[in-house]
Amino acid sequence: MKNQHLNHLLQLLLATLFISTSGALGRFIDLPIPITIWWRSIIALLLLYFFCRYKHISLTIRSKRDLLPAIISGLLLGTHWITYFYALKLSNVAIGMLSLFVYPIFTALLEPLFIKTKFDPIYIVLGLMVLFGIYLLAPEFDIENTHVRGILFGLFSALCYALRNILSKKLVTHYSGSSVMVYQMFVISIVLFPTLFILDASNINTQFPYVILLAILTTAVGHTMLIYSLKHFTVSTASIINSMQPILGIVIAFIFLGEIPTWNTFFGGLIILSTVIIESLRSQKKSA
Repeated sequence: MKNQHLNHLLQLLLATLFISTSGALGRFIDLPIPITIWWRSIIALLLLYFFCRYKHISLTIRSKRDLLPAIISGLLLGTHWITYFYALKLSNVAIGMLSLFVYPIFTALLEPLFIKTKFDPIYIVLGLMVLFGIYLLAPEFDIENTHVRGILFGLFSALCYALRNILSKKLVTHYSGSSVMVYQMFVISIVLFPTLFILDASNINTQFPYVILLAILTTAVGHTMLIYSLKHFTVSTASIINSMQPILGIVIAFIFLGEIPTWNTFFGGLIILSTVIIESLRSQKKSA
């Protein structure tokens, strides 16, 4: 049982690493954001569709009651991605990723309203620890510059992400994680398709390798692994563990973009990592 829990935990941590690449890629890719998100979605959709066919995973929606949650979760994911990428563009990887990571607090507060999950006050404590870590991590900024708008986009993105994960949790009890991702990618691809004719994407050829990396590693693999993990963890548990993303994202941005973190980054990262360790130990005791 302990080995099984460890395997599930390692899969969740690996999903976190893959998704963490979104910060550097989102800031680096030089395309209109809706175009980037459309390509990200359509490539991931094709990959996941053929994967489901290969694995004989059904893509049929069994109940009409599941249709609306599938559509809404797709819209929430698309909105989350777009607002998150605007947060990255307006500020930097650190601020963009860290402002997004108030979503564990949103999740802990909202999850009992949507799912029959007993509210655990410890999530508020852990969420506040994450928030304090984010406070230490965020560099100082002038309230009139674009960093403030970046943080506001990040906070709205966090709300959308929390709601999407809660809806995905409900869907994944009846459907494969891969099929849920197919539904969500399909919704985003349809909604953003008109932007191809409105926005300028003339430099797509030079940006395509990075868009493919974003679609495959971050989206098709990372997010599908995250949804699979929701079968074995509560959304709140997965959210706290996923708080490693800013730390990993800042390291990736430092290596590939030359964005240098401050000492506050290290201290804040230590607090966030502490919440990850605490929640990992708690979730292991629950599954024992």
